[in-house]
Amino acid sequence: MRVSSAIAAGVAVAALILPAGPAAGAVGDTACGSTLSQTDIAEIARLSDTSAISGADSLDRLEDAVARHHRITELLVEHRDLRGLFAIGLDGVEYAAVMPMQRNPAAFANREYAHAISTELLRRFLDNLHAEFTGGIAEPQWAHYFSLARDCEASRARTAMAGYNAHLTVDLSYSVAAVGSKPENAPDYFKIVAGIASVGDVIIDRTKAAYGADLGPLWRFYFVGEGLDQLFGAGVATEQMLIAADLAANTVIFSNGLALQDPALAPAIRTEITALWQAADLAFEALARINAL
Repeated sequence: MRVSSAIAAGVAVAALILPAGPAAGAVGDTACGSTLSQTDIAEIARLSDTSAISGADSLDRLEDAVARHHRITELLVEHRDLRGLFAIGLDGVEYAAVMPMQRNPAAFANREYAHAISTELLRRFLDNLHAEFTGGIAEPQWAHYFSLARDCEASRARTAMAGYNAHLTVDLSYSVAAVGSKPENAPDYFKIVAGIASVGDVIIDRTKAAYGADLGPLWRFYFVGEGLDQLFGAGVATEQMLIAADLAANTVIFSNGLALQDPALAPAIRTEITALWQAADLAFEALARINAL
């Protein structure tokens, strides 16, 4: 596919220098908002502990995970903590699109698969939140997001989109693999991601109301590809970036998840996923700078 043909160039152009975060073991009690109390931090740590997720069946466990994330979002937004910039949109997606489908017995060809992939995708964010609020080490894509959230001078829209990039470009591919997806699961997968894209206005409106950040231009870039011409002039229009901005990105993400399950292909696919994530991140940075978002 096109991604494979341009991996070397994408990795070279898209290398990221991550802003410094707190030292290992330290827990930041603020990210450009008011100070979280030790009680708040302990509550977020408790709620983000995915080993404690419970339920009688797969839907119940998904409901528990979503409820935990909702309360974490409330705490972060109450303090205008910028680590909530992604959480507030994800919370909106869960309640406006994902959970109504998950609760509908007729929505999916394979309900267990749909529950499993949504739970796995949310679990990955919760695990990284848990690391952030317990002094652990977050995965690179989330360490980058949290570092941007602690940079009070960074574009808030750009920070939010770093979260969506981590969630969709990286975590979704690994979630596709983790739940043992097969080609026949594609219709259910695409129904979920189409639901996410369909509530873009909810994400944009909630983010603007809580944080005063208009991520509309970057959101439209990610899902529609608007603004690509500006990036050629900025010198960061790599092949991976073009794919990340393409409506076919969800096909690439699903295909990468399938390929990750093949031990012979997995090393190259992990490199592809990293290059795709980094290239999209560079594009967000360039667009935020050009448009002063």
